[in-house]
Amino acid sequence: MLTLFFSISISFIVPMIVMLMATMLSKKMINNREKSSPFECGFDPKSSARMPFSLRFFLIAVIFLIFDVEIALILPIVIIMKTSNIIIWMSSSMFFIIVLLGGLYHEWNQGALKWAE
Repeated sequence: MLTLFFSISISFIVPMIVMLMATMLSKKMINNREKSSPFECGFDPKSSARMPFSLRFFLIAVIFLIFDVEIALILPIVIIMKTSNIIIWMSSSMFFIIVLLGGLYHEWNQGALKWAE
């Protein structure tokens, strides 16, 4: 009975000591307030939220989504090549790639791919 009481008391005391030490050692100083503030896309979180949004960030995100969806749609095309009719597979694949290349050409003409001016 004494052994059971001793093991239960140790199993409660040791975690309590560890939690108290972690709490005391992890106190944040007021100087660390800048480190714990959120930071995203180069915006200052302490400034006004009504600042005009840069269109470059939006264009980069849209181009990323387009190419991400492109990869997600091209991978199954390669996988089903063996099981489908080769003429239908080739025509649908070429149509898909031509549409994507047309969109890329349009973005290039509109200047969306210019990173620096």
